[in-house]
Amino acid sequence: MIDPSGGRPIYIQIAEWIETEILNDNFKADDKVYSQYQLAEMFTINPATAAKGLNVLTDENILYGKRGLGKFVTTEAKAIITDKRKNEKLKGLLTEVALEAKRLQVGEGELTEMLQQAITDVKGD
Repeated sequence: MIDPSGGRPIYIQIAEWIETEILNDNFKADDKVYSQYQLAEMFTINPATAAKGLNVLTDENILYGKRGLGKFVTTEAKAIITDKRKNEKLKGLLTEVALEAKRLQVGEGELTEMLQQAITDVKGD
């Protein structure tokens, strides 16, 4: 959810929350997403902050606007989000894990086993 006391800007958290909703198929191509006012009410934030989050997604071609009607999910939104998260977020997390493994002198084999166990644990959920 949104963490106003966190280190990341709220508008970025709003954008990522909508991205996750799209990835989870809660919003599909050409579906209308929440308005800035609905988001502001849902998360108790300023409507301008919510609008900024929506605009980030519009700039990334994840959403498109229809004048007077709101923001809608683009046909390629899911692919854009998946590609972005793989190339930015996932690679960043893996780099952090690799650096921590190096600091702790965890070998490649042990690290691979740990990753495989984590994958198994997630599948079990």
